[in-house]
Amino acid sequence: MAGKRLGEIMVQSGWIDEDKLNKALKVQQLQGGLIGEVLIKLHYATEEQVAQALGRQLGITYASRENQILNPEKGQGLEKSIPEKFARDNAVVPLFIENNTLAVAMTDPTNILMLDNIKLVSGMEITPFIATKAQILKVIDSFYQGQTNLIDKVIEKGAGQGQGEMSDADVITPDGKLDLDKVIIGESKGAQSIKLVNAIMKQAISERTSDIHLEKFDEKVSLRLRIDGVLYERSAPPADLVDAMISRVKILSKLDISERRLPQDGSFSIKYQNRIIEIRVSVCPTVFGEKLVMRILDKGSVELNINIIGFEQRQKDDFLKAAQAPNGLIFLTGPTGSGKTTTLNAVLNTIKSPEINIMTLEDPVEIKMEGISQVQIKPQIGLTFASGLRSFLRQDPDVILVGEVRDNETAEACLKAAMTGHLVLSTLHTNSALEAVPRLLDMGIEKYLLASTLLCLAAQRLVRQLCPDCKTPYRPSQQEIDQFAAESMLNPLPDLTKLTFYKPRGCPKCFNMGYKGRKAIYEVYFNTEAMKSIIYRDADVQKLSVEAAKGGAWNLRASGWRKVLAGVTSVEDMLSVTVTER
Repeated sequence: MAGKRLGEIMVQSGWIDEDKLNKALKVQQLQGGLIGEVLIKLHYATEEQVAQALGRQLGITYASRENQILNPEKGQGLEKSIPEKFARDNAVVPLFIENNTLAVAMTDPTNILMLDNIKLVSGMEITPFIATKAQILKVIDSFYQGQTNLIDKVIEKGAGQGQGEMSDADVITPDGKLDLDKVIIGESKGAQSIKLVNAIMKQAISERTSDIHLEKFDEKVSLRLRIDGVLYERSAPPADLVDAMISRVKILSKLDISERRLPQDGSFSIKYQNRIIEIRVSVCPTVFGEKLVMRILDKGSVELNINIIGFEQRQKDDFLKAAQAPNGLIFLTGPTGSGKTTTLNAVLNTIKSPEINIMTLEDPVEIKMEGISQVQIKPQIGLTFASGLRSFLRQDPDVILVGEVRDNETAEACLKAAMTGHLVLSTLHTNSALEAVPRLLDMGIEKYLLASTLLCLAAQRLVRQLCPDCKTPYRPSQQEIDQFAAESMLNPLPDLTKLTFYKPRGCPKCFNMGYKGRKAIYEVYFNTEAMKSIIYRDADVQKLSVEAAKGGAWNLRASGWRKVLAGVTSVEDMLSVTVTER
C-alpha cells in the first residue's frame, strides 16, 4: 500500500467509511494535526487501527501483545540495551536482538532523531516496529520489573536507624502532586516511616494492586494488597512505625492527624513513571488503633474500550443498541467493586461525539474523561444525585449518567429525565439484572412508566484472568462437564468428549499467582415488547427470565462458562463469583 494516504488505507481496511473520513478531513483543516490523531479524537477509529494502517503505509510491521511480537523475553540483555527511564520517557521498548541489530517498538517510526538516539544509547543498528503508546507502556511495566522487594529492602535498610526529618519541598511537583520517583531516589534523606509509605505504594502499583490495607492487631501488624480482587499478605512494617506511617498518609490527604476517634476520608495524587495516579484514603478507628485503606486509581491501567472489557458479541450489540437510543433508561447492577463504573464509562467513550452533550453525576469521579461534563456530588452542601439531576435538565443534555440510584427521589428524577427525551444510564445494587425491576417498583416507580421507559437491564461480575504464560490445560471431570452442559445455555453444545478447560499454575510474570488481571462477565437483557408486557402486568422476575431466555439472552453463570470454555478463567474462580439460577 506504499504511496497511499492513511485515510485511504483506513477506508479500504473497512475501519471507517468515506463519510467519516471526509468529516475528519474537515476537522483537520480547521484544527490542524495528523489525520490519524483526528480520527482517534473523533472516536472514528482506535489507536490500534491507526497504528496498523500507518504500518501498512510505511511498510513497517505492527507489533502488539495479541500478535506476540510485542513480547520481549528476559535473558537476552534487552534491558541493558535501552535503560528503563529512556524507554519510559520516549515510549519505546526493545523486542529482540539479531545480528547486532536491535528491534524496537515505537509509536512513530518516522522520527529520525529518536531512531538516532536509540542507536546511540544501544550501540546497535535499529529495526523499528510500530505499536500503540498504551501497549508499549504496559509492556514496559511488566518487562522492567524490579519493584517487588521494595518493602523488604526498606525494612532491612532501616533496621537500627533513627527517624530523621524530611521536607517535601523537593519532591512535590508544581501542580501539588507527590513525585514518587524522587521520594524513592532520595530515600536516604527521609524518615523510615516516609520511606516505607512510598515503598508500599510503589510496590503496590507494580503488582497491579487496587487497594492497600494496613492495620494493627494485638500482637501483629498486617499489610495486605488486593490484587485482582483477592487480598495477599506482604511483609509488614514494624509496629512502632505504623502510627507514623498513617500520620504521613493523613498529611498527604490533608486530614486531621490529631483526630483518631472518628473515621476520615481523603485523597491525594502521586506522580509515578510519568503518569498521575489518584489515591483515595480511608482511615477508620479500631480497638487496636487506626486501620488505613488506600485505593489506587490508575487511569493509565484502565482501557475504556467496549471491545475488550468482556462483552460477548450479542451482549455488546444489545447494550449499544440501548445506548444509542435517543431516550430511555439503562440500569447496570452489581456489587461494589464489580467494575460497573468502568463499563458505563467505556459505553460513554464509545458513543460520545461533539454532537452529543453528555453529563455525569458521580460519587466520586474516578475516571476523568475528555469531552464529558463530570460532576462530583457533595451531599454536605445539598448537591445530591436527585438535586444535581434536576439542575442537569437545564443544561440541555442528551445523555446523563447517574452514579447510583439510592432512593425514591433519585429514581423518580431518572424516570422523569428519561420520559422527557434524555438517555439516562445508572447503577443499582441488586444480585441480578432482572431483580432491578422489583427494586425500582419498591422505590415507588409505577409499572406502566417503568415498562415504557426501560431500555436495557444488565449485571456484571469480575473474574480473574488466567495468566497466558502459565495456564495449564486439563480434561474436566464428569461433574464439571455435566454442570457445563446444564448451565452454559449454549445451543448447540460443543462436543463434550473434547472439552478442554484451563487451571492456574503460577510463574514469575504473574507473581506466581496463576492469574493476571480481571475480565468482566455480563448478563444483558434488552427490554423487548414481550418483557414490557410482563413488567406492566405483574413484574414477575421468573417470567422475565424465561422470556429473556426465549429471546436468546443468557445469565451471568452462562457468561462465566463461556469465559471458561475460551480459556479466559478457571472453573473455580467463575463459580466463586456467580450463582446458579436453575
